[in-house]
Amino acid sequence: MITVSRYRFGQLVDDALDTLPDELLRLLDNVVIQIADRDPDDPHLLGVYHGIALTERTHDYTFALPDTITIFREAILAICATQDEVAHEVAVTVVHEIGHHFGISEARLHELGWG
Repeated sequence: MITVSRYRFGQLVDDALDTLPDELLRLLDNVVIQIADRDPDDPHLLGVYHGIALTERTHDYTFALPDTITIFREAILAICATQDEVAHEVAVTVVHEIGHHFGISEARLHELGWG
């Protein structure tokens, strides 16, 4: 497994967010992006979105805790051989999970090349 510090990995997540258009980032609503080592239930999972997608929120969506997007550092590092591969996989995973926040299905994200 390639070694990337937690700090550097966080920078890669920030870099991935910086590549997104400002118009898209402004639409993120009540969502937190965090980093963890691995998902305890599925250690091979690269990222996960927990929450209520924007397309499913109704008029009674108030006082809700933030949705979360978690990017799993060790799972990504386990499938990458180079720093460039890590940066690419982080970017794909960040966009993929943000896609779920916007209500885009798993199948559609794969069709679009973000799977």
